[in-house]
Amino acid sequence: MVLTTLGVGAMNSPRYAPAGLLLAHRGVRVMFDGGPGAEPPGRLDAWLVTDARAELMREIRRAAARRGLIPRVGAFRRRGLVIEPRAVVHTSHPAFGYRIRVARRTVVWAPEFLEFPPWAADADLMFAEAAGWSRPIRFARGTGGHASVFEVAGRAAEHRVRRLVFAHVGRPVIRALERGLALPWGELGREGARYLPGRPRPRRRARRR
Repeated sequence: MVLTTLGVGAMNSPRYAPAGLLLAHRGVRVMFDGGPGAEPPGRLDAWLVTDARAELMREIRRAAARRGLIPRVGAFRRRGLVIEPRAVVHTSHPAFGYRIRVARRTVVWAPEFLEFPPWAADADLMFAEAAGWSRPIRFARGTGGHASVFEVAGRAAEHRVRRLVFAHVGRPVIRALERGLALPWGELGREGARYLPGRPRPRRRARRR
């Protein structure tokens, strides 16, 4: 299983394309989310999304239609690959992440949530929310929001996630990193980078500023 981050940005990011992941396994290709600037090359077997009412759904539908697909929230199984949607706390309507399994390896794609999803426990690799830096971003009228990297890193460690990749990077995180601050644990996703579920990266702690 090879996973490629085609985009690692939050909505309207000044630096990154929208968060999107391409999975390839034994000839099967599945796209997760994405949008303008984060569209997969070549054929696809499925295009799955975490929020069927997301602001980028119009663009995603157009890109999927060019490949004869309809983007959807749903499960997918083929050639030993098992993909299951799991609910996350994020906004006033249903939103999801995905738990992906091949043999004994587990990957989580959860680019947007306010509360860390407990179903991500024991993942070999997790692609996660990174909209806020040391504090969460909350929507108006208490309808949801985005967790901070400090919250995500701490909860991921508690839930025994082996490798954490931040894949929905917001402006507060960009500004913090530009000031020379370090992530508490985990790594910043890189557009076009390929990931394999494997050995964990060393954990480190950083001070909030």
